Amino acid sequence: MSVPADIAATLARIASGRRLPYRNDGAVFMNRELLLPLHQAGYYHEYVHLTALVAGPGARRIVIGQGGEVYYTPDHYRSFIRIR
Repeated sequence: MSVPADIAATLARIASGRRLPYRNDGAVFMNRELLLPLHQAGYYHEYVHLTALVAGPGARRIVIGQGGEVYYTPDHYRSFIRIR
């Protein structure tokens, strides 16, 4: 599993404060799957990473922790790759 080349554009969008018109773009990520390190509620936020040729938000997400850690999930929270 690899991180897509266009991830930098999504990270730049997030850093600029721009949000996509999807309810979960910028929402609190609850880590219900328990695949990320455990932290208090509200520690993680999720953002949509758009998928070409897919209508709507698709399955790809960026999850960012309050400590600056960044994760990518290509499969709607079934697996994660730590970016930083």
